[in-house]
Amino acid sequence: MSDIARSVTFYTEGLGFTFRHRWMPEGKLGLGADFCVMCDDAVAYYRQLQTNGLNPEETFVGNGLWVTRIDDPDGYRLFFESPTYVPEETKLSELQLA
Repeated sequence: MSDIARSVTFYTEGLGFTFRHRWMPEGKLGLGADFCVMCDDAVAYYRQLQTNGLNPEETFVGNGLWVTRIDDPDGYRLFFESPTYVPEETKLSELQLA
């Protein structure tokens, strides 16, 4: 069973989300899901997640988008994406070295 307090801390303090509505499950866990969120700047969000003490995967380009991935405490995959003209499969660290 998940630790709801840990998950709330992850989403609010780590990701910077706020609550609008709350729903409390009655003991059933979901089967899992991937979430894709379009944002203004996935690279800046990657850096902000690191500043918040989280460990996102290295940002890369896929399908013409910067993609920042992080898993929540229950293993759900979250993808934050923003458009780019950088070539496919480029990793952020490759650009920072140039």
